[in-house]
Amino acid sequence: MEEIILASQSPRRKQLLEWAEVPFEVRVANTDETYPEGLSMDEIAIHIARNKALAIRRQADPGEQRTILAADTIVVLGGEVIGKPANREQALDILSRLSGQRHEVITGVSILGLDREIDFADRTEVWFHDLTREQILFYIDKYRPYDKAGAYAIQEWIGVTGIKSIRGDFYNVMGLPVSRVIQALSALG
Repeated sequence: MEEIILASQSPRRKQLLEWAEVPFEVRVANTDETYPEGLSMDEIAIHIARNKALAIRRQADPGEQRTILAADTIVVLGGEVIGKPANREQALDILSRLSGQRHEVITGVSILGLDREIDFADRTEVWFHDLTREQILFYIDKYRPYDKAGAYAIQEWIGVTGIKSIRGDFYNVMGLPVSRVIQALSALG
């Protein structure tokens, strides 16, 4: 596989591509993560991911011939998109709301090939055990999940101890449905 451009500064996406032995270079552009009203949850995640990929495409040299991969992960609870917490209080509120509940993690993926584009969303359902306030505060204070949608990372302490079950791709919850991405990259050639 030829080297691609990963349009993400996420250390988790970088790690997942390394595990899959996909050669890549990281490039990041500041993009607007707002979205038009009326989009479905899948369309929201894809819209944001596609904007990231297009921003990198606009920055690239005109003759550059590499595929661009971008992704965006959202957490949905009761039909509401739960973003990244700005501070300790927001993280406490988010995790308290997720405690004992089922939510969905949706990752939108946009892959811009030379003459073709593949966009898709992958969904994983996640169920948390009931979490105590002390457990939540321990996690927030130790792991500082302020850069994570839904205020948590499944591969950290709270995932190991607080998640009851999942249905779907574990790696999607980490931020990238890697096997599906590999299939899409292969389809591009």
